[in-house]
Amino acid sequence: MGHKYDVPRLWTEQMGAVVAKQDELAAGAYVTGQSLEEMRKAYRTERAFWNEGGPSVASSTDRQVPTRYGQVRVRHYRPDAQGPLPLIVFVHGGGWVIGDVDTHDRITRALCRLTGAAVVSVDYTLAPDARFPQQIHECRDAVVHIREHAGEWGVDPGDVSFAGDSAGANMAAATMLMLRDEGLLPTARAMLLFYGAYGLKDSMSMRLLGGAWDGLTEADYAYYLGQYFADPADADDPYFNILGADFSAGVPPCYIAAVGLDPLRDDSRTLAEILRLCGVPHLYNEVEGVIHGFLHHSKMLDQTMEVLTEAARFHTEHPLHR
Repeated sequence: MGHKYDVPRLWTEQMGAVVAKQDELAAGAYVTGQSLEEMRKAYRTERAFWNEGGPSVASSTDRQVPTRYGQVRVRHYRPDAQGPLPLIVFVHGGGWVIGDVDTHDRITRALCRLTGAAVVSVDYTLAPDARFPQQIHECRDAVVHIREHAGEWGVDPGDVSFAGDSAGANMAAATMLMLRDEGLLPTARAMLLFYGAYGLKDSMSMRLLGGAWDGLTEADYAYYLGQYFADPADADDPYFNILGADFSAGVPPCYIAAVGLDPLRDDSRTLAEILRLCGVPHLYNEVEGVIHGFLHHSKMLDQTMEVLTEAARFHTEHPLHR
C-alpha cells in the first residue's frame, strides 16, 4: 500500500548502531512468518541484552493477582521510599503476541526510579492464547485487586496512573477507560503513553514508514491484529479503538510520546489532537530520528532516558486534586 521511504537514511547515527546491534543479537526477531514460539524466543533473546544494567530500585518482586480468568503474574517495583506510594500500572508492548515483564524490565525500573512511585507491570496472557478483550479484563482486574488491598501493596488506592508502550499503550488507555466507564476509578493521576496504537486503520505514517527494522510493515501489523482479535469487528470496539472512545470526562492528564519514523506516529498525533479538542491537559513529544521501540535502547540511545525523564516529570507535576 503505497511508497515506503528509505527510513534507514533518516535515523540518527545512534539509532543505526542500535539496529545493527539488534540484528547481531537476534536476526529475524521481528519476522512474523515464523512460529509463535520462535518469535517469542528471538524477542526474549534480543531484549535480554537491552535489559542488563540500568537504574536500580529498592525491590522488585513477582506476585500473583486474581482475575476472572485465574491468576496473573505482576512485577511490583518499589523505590527507596516509604508508602503509601502513588501507583503506576505498566502494560508492556509486543504486538499483543510477544513480550513479558522481563522484556520490559529496564523500562519499568527506570519509571519507578524516576517517578518515586510504585510500579506494577502486568504479565497479561498473550494472544492468540487469549483474545481481545481478555487482556484488558486481566489488567482491569489486577488494578481492582491491588486497590482493594492497597495497604498490603503499600500504595495509595486513590493515586493511580497508567503507562504502556506500543500495544501496551493501547491496553493501558483501554484499562483506564474501562475502569472509568464502570465507575470504579473516579480519578486517576496521569497516563504515560509511548508510541501506541490507538485505532487508526490507515494514515500517512502507515503508508510511508515501517520495515524489517521495527517489525511494523502493513503485513506485520495485520498479523498482530489477526492474533489479537477473535472477530475483525473488534477493531471498532472503543477498548481497542481508543480514538473512538469518549474523552469528554474522567480522563487524566496524558503524556504522549510519538516517534518520527514510526508507522504508528499518526495514531499519537490524532490522540493528542482529540485531547486538545476535549480540553484534557497533555504533553505531546514527537521524537525525531528514531524508530518504534526506542524506549528499550537506553544502553546506546540518549533520547530514551530523555523521554522517560520527561514522562516522569509530567507524572510528578500532575498531582491528584482530591
